[in-house]
Amino acid sequence: MQERYRKEVVPALMKRFDRTNPMSVPKVAKVIVNIGMGEASQNVKLLDVAVAELGQITGQKPVVTRAKKSIANFKIRKGMPIGCMVTLRGERMYEFLDRLSAIVLPRVRDFKGLPPNSFDGRGNYTLGLKDQLVFPEIDYTRVDKIKGMNITITTTARNDEEGRELLKLLGVPFRASAGA
Repeated sequence: MQERYRKEVVPALMKRFDRTNPMSVPKVAKVIVNIGMGEASQNVKLLDVAVAELGQITGQKPVVTRAKKSIANFKIRKGMPIGCMVTLRGERMYEFLDRLSAIVLPRVRDFKGLPPNSFDGRGNYTLGLKDQLVFPEIDYTRVDKIKGMNITITTTARNDEEGRELLKLLGVPFRASAGA
C-alpha cells in the first residue's frame, strides 16, 4: 500500500488539488486502534484478554489506558485500567490499513461502505467496529466476550475533502453518498 501511495496516490492528489510540491500532498500520519473496557473496573482479567487480542490484530503490544478522573456513577476511580490502545506508524500502519480495507471491512455484516461524513474537520477519520471477530487473526472459538473498537486514521490533510480523497485513493471503501 505504501508503494501504491508513492506511485499512484501522490500524483493523483497533486493534480486534484493543484499542488506542485509532492511534500504538500496529504498522507496518513498514524492509525490508532482503541478498545474501551468499562467492565474492566470490576474484572481486570477482561482487560488481559483485550490486550492479547489487540496485540494479535495489530502485531504490536498495546498500552493499557487508565481513568483520568474518578466517576462515581460508573464505579471508576482515578488510575483504574479501563482500556487499551495501539498507535501504528510506518510499515505496520500501511499493512493494517490494507488488511482493514481489503479483508476486514467486507467481512462486516450488512456492509455497504463506510459513512463518508465521519471526518473531524481536520481530515482525520474515525470508525467503530462492533466486534473483533471480523479480523481473521482472532480465533472465534476462544472468544468469551465480544469487544468493539475505535479506529482513528490520522492524516496530514488540511480539511475533510483532502482527507476523504486521500483515503478513497488508498482504497478505503466509502458508501456512495445520496447526492452523488
